[in-house]
Amino acid sequence: MIKNYIKTAWRNLWKNKVFSALNIAGLAVGMAACIVIMLFVFFEKSFDNFHTKNIYRLNEVQTFQGMAAQKVGLSMSPMGPTLKHEFPQVENFTRVRWLNKFAFTYNDKKLYLPQIFAVDSTFLQMFDFALISGDRKTALQKPNSIIITEATAKKLFGTTDVLGKTLPHYGDNKGDTINFAITGVLKDVPKNSQMQFDAIYPISTSAKPADLMANWGGNWLDTYVELAPGTDIKKLEAKFPAYLTKYSNDQNLKKVIQLFLLPLKDIHAGASDIGLDYINFRKFDQKSTNLFAIIAFIVLAIACINFMNLSTARSAERAKEVGVRKSIGAGRYELAIQFLSETVLLAVIAMVIALIIVWVSLPYINQLSDRELSLNFLQNPLQGVFIIGFTIVVGLISGIYPAIYLSSFQPIKVLKGGVETGKNKGTFRNILVVGQFTSAVFLMIATVFVVKQLHFMQKQDPGFTREQVVTVPLNGNTDSKYDLIKQELLANSLIKDVTAAQDVLGSHLDQSGVTFRPSTGPAKDFGLTRLIVDNNYLKLFDIKVLEGRNFSTEKGASGREYIINEKLAHELLKEMPKNTPMSALIGQRFGMDSLGTITGICKNFNFNSLHYKIETLFINYRREWGYSQLSVKINGKRASEAVSFIQSVWNKNFPDRPFEYQFLDDHFNEVYKADNQVSKIVGILAGLAIMISCLGLFGLASYSAEQRVKEIGVRKVLGASVQNIVLLLSGNFLKLVLLANLLAWPLAWYTMNKWLQDFAYRIDIKLSVFVFIAVTSVFIAVITISFQSVKAALANPVKSLRSE
Repeated sequence: MIKNYIKTAWRNLWKNKVFSALNIAGLAVGMAACIVIMLFVFFEKSFDNFHTKNIYRLNEVQTFQGMAAQKVGLSMSPMGPTLKHEFPQVENFTRVRWLNKFAFTYNDKKLYLPQIFAVDSTFLQMFDFALISGDRKTALQKPNSIIITEATAKKLFGTTDVLGKTLPHYGDNKGDTINFAITGVLKDVPKNSQMQFDAIYPISTSAKPADLMANWGGNWLDTYVELAPGTDIKKLEAKFPAYLTKYSNDQNLKKVIQLFLLPLKDIHAGASDIGLDYINFRKFDQKSTNLFAIIAFIVLAIACINFMNLSTARSAERAKEVGVRKSIGAGRYELAIQFLSETVLLAVIAMVIALIIVWVSLPYINQLSDRELSLNFLQNPLQGVFIIGFTIVVGLISGIYPAIYLSSFQPIKVLKGGVETGKNKGTFRNILVVGQFTSAVFLMIATVFVVKQLHFMQKQDPGFTREQVVTVPLNGNTDSKYDLIKQELLANSLIKDVTAAQDVLGSHLDQSGVTFRPSTGPAKDFGLTRLIVDNNYLKLFDIKVLEGRNFSTEKGASGREYIINEKLAHELLKEMPKNTPMSALIGQRFGMDSLGTITGICKNFNFNSLHYKIETLFINYRREWGYSQLSVKINGKRASEAVSFIQSVWNKNFPDRPFEYQFLDDHFNEVYKADNQVSKIVGILAGLAIMISCLGLFGLASYSAEQRVKEIGVRKVLGASVQNIVLLLSGNFLKLVLLANLLAWPLAWYTMNKWLQDFAYRIDIKLSVFVFIAVTSVFIAVITISFQSVKAALANPVKSLRSE
């Protein structure tokens, strides 16, 4: 019987090639979209799942005077040991300090590894990174020991057999050298790990344990704790304020710092609202991941609706077959199984095509998403199980209603002269069409607003000039020659200006405690965002000074002059008599470790992304603290020449250090990279949704024209024009598309309004976008329907009426 079902199903599919092709194409595209998105979702959900311990990261909510509360992924170095000592629920801890561009030498060749971690000796006891060689319990116990990854070992030595070898490191401060002893080799870190590193070494190598325990004032590392199974996280967090009071020298710390725990497996996707989150590879908001999954299933649902629509629309053609089969003894159950087998066969064919589509499109998808998604049934058998189960489920969902409907025909009625599909069936098909286009229109509107918001963020004036600015990272050694490099660069006409800072704009800046001592009233302490810069920083970036002056070029000015932004000026004015003008802040005492003066007030500018509001900021010229970012403003018309010249100056002064640069515009593109990915993926899915909907509309229009061929012939004989016939066939479908727009509008407005709340600076939701999408969807529907409508209207009525 099964063989017979399959044979019959194949004959029916082959007999109705056009409808079969439309069904298969729609299902294949819907399945392909769903598979790709599911691969993405599964990859995102897999982050850090290979770790077996109950690990949490310690985070802070900082509420400093003068600043809005902010969550940060950093913590203080004494917190790990003291938490373990204070709470029995904390079974273990490790601290992680990230270090970029670590320099090693081997065979007189200096190499730079992108990322190194300084960790506690318990790191490998907590995290399950696979060790190829070495003892995970003792490999990090001694200072100056190091564990490198497999790729690092091959890069440096050409082999992984490196235990006991020495690896000299040349430090960035005063040229200090550390001879590391290799005590282990790790397998390369999986791509679905939030931690990505090339080597790890004991934190005690570069910091004395006593100093680590005394440093309650600074947040410069990440702390991870292993908790006992069954620990009540909320009850544990409730004890943290008392813990801070007990262990910290600063009794007010609990007023400005609130500690909370985040599960390790939630950090990658659940830390979108956490700043200074330096150890979080390919951080991606889980709300976007969930959105992709929902949209993918919407696209698949549209494809399934297509099948139901086309199958029930063609029910009259299968009516006599059902009547004959029932009259010779076939039961409704057997007929339903037959029709379902046809659907599953169609789903299998669609899945084969879908897998081909996925295989072809994966390189582009990986480039767009910056992931390594793959279809590999041998390495991942669960993928194969998912695909098989997914195919059967889609086939059953798509075919269960047509199977029930077709198998319900009464043989006496259908054998007497056909079956009346009835008004209710046409109404049901109309509901499905409206559902399809409502989903498609909703996605089209969402895509437009997502793209407009991204464009708004990228084109919005941030309050400073970022075009034609090249940034070059500095460190201890390279910063020591900053003044010389600046002088040599400015000697060339290709270079317009050169400056430096401790941070790059577009990223979370550091905070510092400061004191404001107005001429009238008591001193007040604040916690504020800071920017340490060279004295010509504001000039290079065209940041306007509204009151006072820019930094002095005199050497004695370093560290004593402060420029504040408008936001901070308004905050400080609260500490002065009412109606005090902003200009009165010039000359007031203000500073960090020692008091200087406020010399200027600059216009507000977006030093962070537009996801965040402009916060209070002070800018300090302090050369002795050093810089980490060199900024060079170049002649934009000769950009390649200018970059080549900067490289030549760099290589001349630092022949053993690689030259790395980035245009500031490109840095901001990276800041908005996740938003860009969301907009493109949503756009692609919206395009697929409208395409599949149009396939179904095309099929229904074709069937409608076939069913009404004699009616059209009669109307033409009686004088109906081509335009009348086209309007007759298209009118009902266009009404459905317009109804779909009316249903999609409120849903899209609510959803996009809620989504835009995540942006501090956002576009307005305008009615013109909804009208534009409505016109576009109607136009697409007209194009889709018109082919079959015009074809039917132009047909010779003699042929259709010949049998009459």
